[in-house]
Amino acid sequence: MSQERKVVEKISGWLRIFDDGTVDRTWTGPPTVKFMMDPVPPHNDFIDGVAVADATTDSGLKVRIYLPEKKPDDPEKLPLLVHFHGGGFCLSDADWFMYYTVYKRLAREARAIVVSPYLRQAPEHRLPAACDDGFSALEWLARAGPHHPWLDGAADFGRIFLIGDSSGGNIAHQVAARAGDAGVKLAGAVLMHTDFCRTQRSKSEMEKAETPFLTPEMMDKMLEMALPEGATKEHPITCPMGEAAPPLETVRLPPYLYCMADHDLVRDREMEFYEAMKKAGKEIELFTSHDVGHSFYLNKVAVDSDPKVAEETRKLFEVITRFINTH
Repeated sequence: MSQERKVVEKISGWLRIFDDGTVDRTWTGPPTVKFMMDPVPPHNDFIDGVAVADATTDSGLKVRIYLPEKKPDDPEKLPLLVHFHGGGFCLSDADWFMYYTVYKRLAREARAIVVSPYLRQAPEHRLPAACDDGFSALEWLARAGPHHPWLDGAADFGRIFLIGDSSGGNIAHQVAARAGDAGVKLAGAVLMHTDFCRTQRSKSEMEKAETPFLTPEMMDKMLEMALPEGATKEHPITCPMGEAAPPLETVRLPPYLYCMADHDLVRDREMEFYEAMKKAGKEIELFTSHDVGHSFYLNKVAVDSDPKVAEETRKLFEVITRFINTH
């Protein structure tokens, strides 16, 4: 008779690991918000001005594409925005509703084609697997086609931007650094609410309010699962401003738009990174959202019901659109 599996580790509502090594990412939190984690199928028709397709790169990596409907005043070719989703390197997929609603809107408002790779997740695939996938997606776009009919017909491959949410912002920085080493040209990068941290807790981690998207305990558990065996939070992926990382002065990076929230738990480490980038002479613009927390714009319930969250989301998208249009 087979024994019942036992849960040996879990992240509240998000993830369970069993004693046989299997991982279950079925949402077990409040059912009223489950829809945000549901996958959205692709659609060739334009819904809210955007069509969505899934494609596979020449290396076998699956990517999601958001194509905005052509407008009379659009340029002949639209810039490319390569998106890396968050989830502490352990959770979420490119087709989740929370990303669908945000990046469909951003594609429409910024007049950009969004390409979002389905990143491998820890603990099955520890870092740097997700960074490898991110750079693989960029290399595919940077190479001569064919890619996908939507891209080959409408994308400006000379204007590629990176964008990442939360841990996806960490990935965006790693991919940007690899691009600099490989001579892959980028027009810019947008890092939003990065999960930068150190072994010692910062003041903001201890004092700022927790959110459904981030608590100190969640961060600790996910990084324990995601970082290479034996690594600490001082690893370059989680602490690119630290002593274990290449000096930022030596890293070739595109212009950055660095987006923070003043109620974010990791705000102190974000500011440490920003100051280190400035000291290294890098081109980086800081934008702060006020009276909101980590990845607030992904919470559709709050965006739809709280005028303050809606307004801060509007401002965030506005500054991202301006950054893309001016680089």
